[in-house]
Amino acid sequence: MENYHSYADFMKAMSQSKKMSEAEKLLNDIYLDLFLKHVHRSQLEAHLMTKIDTALDSRDQTAFLKYSLELQTLQQEDEL
Repeated sequence: MENYHSYADFMKAMSQSKKMSEAEKLLNDIYLDLFLKHVHRSQLEAHLMTKIDTALDSRDQTAFLKYSLELQTLQQEDEL
């Protein structure tokens, strides 16, 4: 899921083929990769929020700090 495609890759695929199918395939791959990353990140965020809520309910400060830090790190990665 860690594919990296650039605009240059897209343009190269378009110029190498007289058909749009190669370029369209690459563009579809890029969109699919972005969508899957978004879904995975959303699920991970929801999972961490559940863990944080459980830690709060059970008054487990160690777990709360651990999962809060993981969530904060995930959110900071998104800002970069």
